[in-house]
Amino acid sequence: NKSLDISRFDAGAASLPSTYEQPVEFYRFGMKRVLDVALVLLSAPIIVPVVALLALALAIAISGRPVFYSQSRVGKGGRLFKLYKLRTMLPNAEALLAEHIARCPEARREWEQTQKLKNDPRVTPFGRLLRQSSLDELPQLLNVLKGDMSLVGPRPMMESQISLYPGSAYYRLKPGITGFWQISDRNECDFSDRARFDEAYERSLSLVTDIKVLARTVLVVLRCTGY
Repeated sequence: NKSLDISRFDAGAASLPSTYEQPVEFYRFGMKRVLDVALVLLSAPIIVPVVALLALALAIAISGRPVFYSQSRVGKGGRLFKLYKLRTMLPNAEALLAEHIARCPEARREWEQTQKLKNDPRVTPFGRLLRQSSLDELPQLLNVLKGDMSLVGPRPMMESQISLYPGSAYYRLKPGITGFWQISDRNECDFSDRARFDEAYERSLSLVTDIKVLARTVLVVLRCTGY
């Protein structure tokens, strides 16, 4: 995997609040990874059949097109990796997005502020259900096993979004399937606000924090508030 030059982000570390305290080293650099692998392996007997059934349903819904989707994302230290998801968008998604925001100023403003659209023309009907329930992100458990991601961490960022991110905490952490942003007002905040969530998570990173985030994630998933 290639890496990005993130030297310009390192200087941002000095901007962290003076109350910043180093996380417990033993957990951050050792046991967090153990917890990730253990929870993924323990959940595999349930998750693997669920993903298989969703993939089958998706194949029927989209007439056999590839049901899994991979995209380059920015990981810890600026290293790029392939993130896996169940496909939720039409094949010509990027062209549809460009056309939509070109003819709709409100959609352009929404995209520029949040990097998301509440009414996204790229998303298929079945894909919308997967997104609302966050089930499209289950294949990212493979990313966790590979070590590209953690169960809890910052929202994985695309290369094109680097210039929109004003902080530095993201580059010191592994991206997570869930995290502070994912369990908060994620659909109502600007993209740049992610830096605030990431810095808050880094300051409080611990076993207790991760367990609380995972527990709250279950409640968020049940509310089906994603899009």
